[in-house]
Amino acid sequence: MKKYRPGEQAPETGYYTAYDSQGQNGGSTYLEKGQRFPATQHEGSYYVLGEE
Repeated sequence: MKKYRPGEQAPETGYYTAYDSQGQNGGSTYLEKGQRFPATQHEGSYYVLGEE
């Protein structure tokens, strides 16, 4: 499973789910290819493609 960090560009269009450093689901967002992942409220958070 590839993890993407806030500020990186989305490699493909789709729904991305945010998780905090403990793996708790922080909701999902839809991004077009090339858009940047939004900032999160927790340090160590990441996004994963296709897990709504």
